[in-house]
Amino acid sequence: MNRFYIDAPLHIGETIILTETVFHHWCRVLRAKIHDQAVLFNGQGGEYLVELVNINKKDASIRILNFNPQNRTLPFQVTLGQVMSKGDRMDYAIQKSTELGVHAIQLLTSERCEMRLKYERDQKKIEHWQGIAIAACEQCGMNQIPQILSPMSVQDWIAQCTASLKLVMALSQESLQLPTPLPNNIAILIGAEGGLSPSEIETATQHGFLAWTIGERVLRTETAPIVALSILNTY
Repeated sequence: MNRFYIDAPLHIGETIILTETVFHHWCRVLRAKIHDQAVLFNGQGGEYLVELVNINKKDASIRILNFNPQNRTLPFQVTLGQVMSKGDRMDYAIQKSTELGVHAIQLLTSERCEMRLKYERDQKKIEHWQGIAIAACEQCGMNQIPQILSPMSVQDWIAQCTASLKLVMALSQESLQLPTPLPNNIAILIGAEGGLSPSEIETATQHGFLAWTIGERVLRTETAPIVALSILNTY
């Protein structure tokens, strides 16, 4: 069944007009008809079964039939501190991290960061990445959308991070055993394509981050969050 995110309040029994985005996708692109049903979610938790009751040239109305409180989230919250990268690598990292249940993504800059967003570009780029997270939620069944947080320096984020378990993806001679059960709040720090600098890794470890090395290979910046979150999904 089709799933759509809608930026609107939803209540069982009400009849409302679809937003332009959902109307275009469902009625124009997918050619929905009256009495067709879909699932809507607004990011506030849970999802709603709805039915099309009216379709006009410029809009359509739905009736909200019932509510399902399931969110399909992880039993713990993971905040991903991701140093920004160029091209579609960042898009891919955000999309797949969302599918794997990340709670929030903190955009970071670092010594080896490939991107330096200018003020006038910040909001458009963040909105683009937030849209990728929303689309991923529509596809994977998550009903709570991870927030894409405005960029800050890796040093500032390290200093203010208060997660119960703090992990930095970095090469280490020591094997890290994750605690069982995992705590409720987890932070994962991942560098850019060139990795974090030695001084940044040292700063992270001084602030309680544990170096987490997965396997014997060096992972790309967009691969690392997928592997890390996949492992956490097994706990």
